[in-house]
Amino acid sequence: MIVTEILLPGVKLIEPAVFVDPRGFFSESYNERKFHENGICIRFVQDNHSLSLEAGVLRGLHYQLSPKAQTKLVRCTRGAIFDVVVDIRRGSPAYGRWQGFILSADNHRQLLVPKGFAHGFCTLVPNCEVQYKVDEYYSPEHERGIAWNDPALGIDWPVSKPVLSGKDGTYPNLAGAESNFEYEG
Repeated sequence: MIVTEILLPGVKLIEPAVFVDPRGFFSESYNERKFHENGICIRFVQDNHSLSLEAGVLRGLHYQLSPKAQTKLVRCTRGAIFDVVVDIRRGSPAYGRWQGFILSADNHRQLLVPKGFAHGFCTLVPNCEVQYKVDEYYSPEHERGIAWNDPALGIDWPVSKPVLSGKDGTYPNLAGAESNFEYEG
């Protein structure tokens, strides 16, 4: 397993070992001991699974406020997505900065999205399945979001007219979004 620290503090790109043979492949998508050896000591409590039927489906940018904030371990198990994280921790030197990654069934990459980051993804092909673990249960009263097209963020999405849910189309820009995350250095 290769764990890479990226430009945004706390976010990690995880590349599990994949063993390929003529029958297909085998990979450990989660191994608590290996995660702990790489400094990822998180107790996950819920697994989520989404299917997007079309290319250009954009889900996000989502987060939950503390005390129900979630760390997410995201992977694409069918198709390919452009996965985005945005630092929303007030006082962070990376506040308002984003980074994007291609996660796919072919590359097996996973992204660890810590508390204090908004998260979203856009499907690159039809019939994408995304699965992610979270360390806190879903809490509708703590759920929040940021506009996917906030000009201050300038996210370079691979689509100009995405397929959005009604809710995802109504979120405010980062400047007007409710957040109770503080950078802790």
